Amino acid sequence: MDRTLLLSLLICTAAIAAVGSRDSNLTDGRLSWATAADESDLAPPDESDSDGGFSSLDSMLQWAISHSDPEKLKESAQTQQRLSPNELQKRQIEIKELMDKIKMPSDAELMKIAISDLNNVSTSLEDRHRALQELLELVEPIDNANDLNKLGGLFAVTRELNHSDSSIRTVAAWVLGKASQNNPIVQQQVLELGVLSKLMVMVKSDSIDEANKALYAVSAVIRNNLVSQEVFYAEAGGSMLQDILRNASLDIRLRRKAVLLLADLAEYQLGNVDRDEPPFFNDRDLLKSVVDLTASTDLDLQEKALVAIKSLLQLRTTEARVFKDFCALGDALNRMRQLLHDLMADEYQRDYVMGVESLRIEVEHIFHRKLVKQ
Repeated sequence: MDRTLLLSLLICTAAIAAVGSRDSNLTDGRLSWATAADESDLAPPDESDSDGGFSSLDSMLQWAISHSDPEKLKESAQTQQRLSPNELQKRQIEIKELMDKIKMPSDAELMKIAISDLNNVSTSLEDRHRALQELLELVEPIDNANDLNKLGGLFAVTRELNHSDSSIRTVAAWVLGKASQNNPIVQQQVLELGVLSKLMVMVKSDSIDEANKALYAVSAVIRNNLVSQEVFYAEAGGSMLQDILRNASLDIRLRRKAVLLLADLAEYQLGNVDRDEPPFFNDRDLLKSVVDLTASTDLDLQEKALVAIKSLLQLRTTEARVFKDFCALGDALNRMRQLLHDLMADEYQRDYVMGVESLRIEVEHIFHRKLVKQ
């Protein structure tokens, strides 16, 4: 059926629904409608792709409402209000019958189709890439992410990490990262598949996109997960981060991700004081590579470096004298203060710069307290 006709019927459905709850939706005698601003996270389907569509009837309905003229919606609702109860019930039955015929596939069914494409050795490179992109969107809800392994998708995606095409490996790593994010169940499943070491190797890829997505996946798998972090350290994850942080020629996005991951690891350690601190945190060269980031020309990287230094300073095993004498943290903070002072002249970034300066001052206070204490 033509999509325009279908969306028209969906708008009619929305109008009927509004009539059914008119008492709760009336404000000063007028209906209140959702606008595009209310549903800014929804995007229309790709009209150029005949196989594309919405992941659910609800998303189609929401999109139809948010991308329609509010005045026309209001007029349609008023038309529905004039229908008799019998006419209204008949219209609802007609629309329900139409929806039953359409049989919108569930997320699980869409995931099965994409996984089937990945398991098919004859699937073209383009279709394989499309299948991964579909899974990337589908695994965002945590319930779908948890279903990925049940449907055989986790193994299918991890297999793509060995594909000869870099773009396929990149999206596969992205899917794993998206599914693992703040999800202990998937984190454990990925770990059991032995994928973490493979992802860490991919971080060293010559492809900028592949390296970035691989590090994103590594971060997602080990964040707030003690077992995964132990594997990360055993696989020389600390050295991997140090190599990235001290290499100014690497992509700036990769360096931001690396220092942010370091900050997360240190923050997690602070929240688990009964756990022995890995020697990795007290590596003098690592600490210096983080402090040196405060001299970067990228303000975002400087801010992330301050966040990491703040947590590292609060660890039990880090030494204030190492920060002072070997890393020259005091001098770095003074230089940064002058730099931030100069940047405040730019009114367009003044608020952001002031926020970074507040963080710098906080780090400076923690540093001085640690010096006095030790």
